[in-house]
Amino acid sequence: MTRRERVEATLNHRPVDRCAVLEQLSYNPRVIADWTGKVINEFDYTIDDICAVIRQTCDLVMPPIAPRGTARVTLPDGFVTQHDNWTSWHVSRPFADPTGAARWLQKRMDQLDAAPFDPARVREDYRRSMLALQAKIGDTVILDYSSTGFSNVFDTMGLELFVYFMIEHADLMTEYLAASTTHEVERICAVADTILSPVILIPEDFATKQGPLFSPEFLQAHHYPFVRQITAAWREHGIHVLYHSDGNFRKAIPDLIACGVQGFYCLEPNCGMDIVELKNTWPAMVWAGGVDGVDLMERGTPAQVRIEVQRQIYETRALATGGMFVASSSEINPPIPPENFRAMVEAVWATV
Repeated sequence: MTRRERVEATLNHRPVDRCAVLEQLSYNPRVIADWTGKVINEFDYTIDDICAVIRQTCDLVMPPIAPRGTARVTLPDGFVTQHDNWTSWHVSRPFADPTGAARWLQKRMDQLDAAPFDPARVREDYRRSMLALQAKIGDTVILDYSSTGFSNVFDTMGLELFVYFMIEHADLMTEYLAASTTHEVERICAVADTILSPVILIPEDFATKQGPLFSPEFLQAHHYPFVRQITAAWREHGIHVLYHSDGNFRKAIPDLIACGVQGFYCLEPNCGMDIVELKNTWPAMVWAGGVDGVDLMERGTPAQVRIEVQRQIYETRALATGGMFVASSSEINPPIPPENFRAMVEAVWATV
């Protein structure tokens, strides 16, 4: 099978010659050095180096991201962000109370509403960027992103402030999500193209190790309706939709299935999200990201990694049924030894 054929068979629950590998490979200098043969000091590598590893290892991949550097940056809207090569965080925000947060979100919504939208230009820009990336990664399939804006709002505000904001400004949040989703659906209608990729990922973190951060009633009011709209827009164009959250979001799976999503990515075993049990419970869904990225990939041995990959493939019958991508539950972050990533990939190649 070609990589595209293998990805499509996996998405459509058809037999595969081997399981497809999905990863985000932007963040681990030692892994990049291992597969490129280059001497890499700290985070001194490029997008082209990341793409060289992708070409050798992945069937499906999230867009590569160049190292962010270590600068502290003040953004035009007043946020101060600290970069640390492979991650970033807010140092300070231009507001400190619910009223200030509401002003910020209103301004953001006004900017959305005022932004001109030219479908032809958006389509051409998206196509150009996707084809440019495709040229760098060979026949590996691209897993791009699509969002309602939900998790970005509470992450940007900070969870504690967001809770107080919702007490006073729930209507504004609903209004913003409606506007954000409308703009995203317009973009989807302009850019969706199965030739560019047959699959999209909705990344909306909303769970801890214990379960969802928000009540079912909250999610029904402020999240699921917008997920449903975005999912419907992609599916109308023949694109498969996967959904991502960290943590234990098991309680939300039936509701997300009802929204039309067709699979789930990032399954943390230590949070109760075992990919074998999940795939066997919901065999009509696609499952990805079940290889423990912390205790196993960071601290285990290559032999232990191989055993776990084989367990997942054999106990889900993934070769015969499709429906599962082998991937770490945490992306290939810097603490993961290169020999463990290599063991994961080579275990997939050997299990046929």
